[in-house]
Amino acid sequence: MPRNKFIKSKPKSSIFILSEQGIKKQNFIDDFKQYYVHLLGRDENCRSPYYAGVALSQAIRDRLMERWKATHKTYKESGCRRAYYLSMEYLMGRTLSNAMLNLGITDTVTQAMYDLGIEMEELIASEQDAGLGNGGLGRLAACFMDRCATLQLPVIGYGLRYEYGMFTQIIVNGEQVEKPDHWLRHGNVWEIERLEYSHRIKFGGQTKFQTNAKGKQRVLWVDTHDVLAVPFDTPIPGYKNGTVNTLRLWKAVATEDFNLDEFNAGEYAEAVTAKIAAENITMVLYPNDANENGKELRLRQQYFLASASLQDVIAHWTDVNGKNFEKFIEKNCFQLNDTHPSIAVAELMRLLVDEQHLSWDEAWHITRSTMAYTNHTLLPEALEKWPVSLMQRLLPRLMQIIFEINAFFMAEVSAHWPGDLERLRRMSIIEEGDQQQVRMAHLAIVGSFSVNGVAQLHSQLLQQKLFTDFFALWPEKFNNKTNGVTPRRWLAACNPELANLITETIGNRWVTDLSELKKLESYAENPHFRKRWRAIKQAAKQRMIDYKKEKSEVELNLNVDALFDVQVKRIHEYKRQLLNILHVIHLYICIKKGNFEERVPRCVLIGGKAAPGYAMAKKIIKLIHNVSQVINSDPEVGDKLVLLFLPDYRVSAMEKICPGADLHEQISTAGKEASGTGNMKFMMNGAITIGTLDGANIEIREEVGDENFFLFGLTEAEIEARRDHYDPISIIDQDEDLQQVMHLLKSGHFNQFEPGIFNDLINSITSPFDPWMTIADFRSYIDVQKSVENAYRDQDHWTKMSILNCANSGKFSSDRTLLEYNREIWKLKPQSAKLK
Repeated sequence: MPRNKFIKSKPKSSIFILSEQGIKKQNFIDDFKQYYVHLLGRDENCRSPYYAGVALSQAIRDRLMERWKATHKTYKESGCRRAYYLSMEYLMGRTLSNAMLNLGITDTVTQAMYDLGIEMEELIASEQDAGLGNGGLGRLAACFMDRCATLQLPVIGYGLRYEYGMFTQIIVNGEQVEKPDHWLRHGNVWEIERLEYSHRIKFGGQTKFQTNAKGKQRVLWVDTHDVLAVPFDTPIPGYKNGTVNTLRLWKAVATEDFNLDEFNAGEYAEAVTAKIAAENITMVLYPNDANENGKELRLRQQYFLASASLQDVIAHWTDVNGKNFEKFIEKNCFQLNDTHPSIAVAELMRLLVDEQHLSWDEAWHITRSTMAYTNHTLLPEALEKWPVSLMQRLLPRLMQIIFEINAFFMAEVSAHWPGDLERLRRMSIIEEGDQQQVRMAHLAIVGSFSVNGVAQLHSQLLQQKLFTDFFALWPEKFNNKTNGVTPRRWLAACNPELANLITETIGNRWVTDLSELKKLESYAENPHFRKRWRAIKQAAKQRMIDYKKEKSEVELNLNVDALFDVQVKRIHEYKRQLLNILHVIHLYICIKKGNFEERVPRCVLIGGKAAPGYAMAKKIIKLIHNVSQVINSDPEVGDKLVLLFLPDYRVSAMEKICPGADLHEQISTAGKEASGTGNMKFMMNGAITIGTLDGANIEIREEVGDENFFLFGLTEAEIEARRDHYDPISIIDQDEDLQQVMHLLKSGHFNQFEPGIFNDLINSITSPFDPWMTIADFRSYIDVQKSVENAYRDQDHWTKMSILNCANSGKFSSDRTLLEYNREIWKLKPQSAKLK
């Protein structure tokens, strides 16, 4: 439906004026009954908590709706500058508990449900996690949306409405099996479809040139296969401030449902081919790109997001300003969350030049003045490249524009470094070779006014190594924005007992100003406060045990007094879950040899998903399970050592795990992790980190102090210096503990009935070309783990460390991060919405 097509009749303005929704207990009871009985048609025979959860969510959404409309009206009437956050992922988690917290109605609603005989926890657990993301990138985007609303910043999030989220992970014989995560099977009560703001997205076809009567040449993109982008809006409430921002997710729909002529001719499959092809674009989060079809679909997704979002912004602009783009830069800013949406640089050029008829120079000035790029990775393979041949077939007009951008850019580089052909080759957006490739990160840098990393070390390495040529050309573009997480979800909501103790002790300002936690430092010396802190931590550990038992099919021998050692994140070689397992095997050997008297009982919990096409990561999961099976079934080991794998790790699981962790593993190879945000969540909840000088670990250690962080391993500089003469076999030969660990692995002790299954893993970590240098850090890691146990044995001292970690986590709030983004990049003014 065209956005400007209106109904002929003119409703009275009074139709839009509703009485304000009450937030007293009886208001929620009345509205809950209304939705449960009349809308959903349920009665006393319905025993499913799902429908009760939907009814309650509808009642709460009503309260969000009036604030949502008021916020939108405020932004529109003020004509304020806005920012647009383009991200392929939004790992939102469950919405119900977060909405209640931010509206300040958790206790009232919980009591209302209690009066109706309904447990609030059951309703929260019945909600499906929104399957819109994978790991830290998507969770960061979700935290940013929360904080923008809390800061009352006019920011819209744009993403894709994936029908199937990141796969559901089940474990069969110790191996990961992927099952579809159809999170939208029952719909989504929180979203609103906005057909009137749909846009057509072009694919394929060809370009042709047309000259008008004035002799001005235009480029037309014709004979295309179009797909409709339909928006679904989700409210993002700020914390107790009346602001509700928007997350707009695009669904791909065919322009026609099916070909009726083919259907009538009996060609049923052919009749719906276009519909299926269109809907595939937003069907699955992260298709397996190990094959060409997967790569093409991923490019379609990225362009679909960029084109729909930019068309949306420009349509809003022209509705108000017509063809006048003089103040577009002043009023708009686009933040590209990693390299995925970087095609937006070329698409904005196309829309401005081809559709709005601006000159190339005008359009390029607008593009370079409104685009900002966040890089989230130091891994070259994650900096996407697309074959020119694929781009020319799928997006021919975009490829022409990229070639033109690159020609102007090469001239700029040549003028700065005359005759430096090697530098031209390195910096070109087009990578030459047997198959030309488009370097999307280069396109993002060239087309942006700001380029930021997400931790101090990460930003330094971007400037000094990965993008050193670009930094030499445009040092003013580069900046750092250390990541942060929202304390509303990751402390106030997921750990209410600890949050209540903190509020009782220092007041509640910490919820929106996490630096207030610094006041807890003095209480770390208070024995009574430490005792209460430890009791809350023990209760959280017991809840984690109960949660794990609930998810497990086998009997678990878990001890609440054991050291809870947690590593939950994507399974990847650079994150070094393998190093963790080598240590577990070492502890197992100590127990079997009777050398465990000086150790403390330990429960090691590992969780995470491996990408479907990542064979080595899947082998790591298999190894974890095989080692776990041997250790957990050995009566001699008992509860001295337990190794658990948490299947189907997701946001709602992290909310259970985070409060109960004693030790958090952030043990990536130095120089490989951009930031890490899990370490921030654990720190906020009083876990102590064991880690390398990598990503945000460096800043965490600076904040909390060396004595409250367990540091091990080579630095990034030491790793680079060692690469040319790295000899893991020699390291093994000189370390008796490591010899014993490797002997057990190579002997097949953990795969007696599956010979050779772990050979690839063993060969990888013993290769002199292992980029992750797992063996190089083994001895340092083992020694520091002993220091961990010595510290944990003194529970009073450990509790003090826990308090100090929480007290010094203020820097790692998304509040601070977003204030920096806004002050240095977006330059937005807060807008306070008022309810009538």
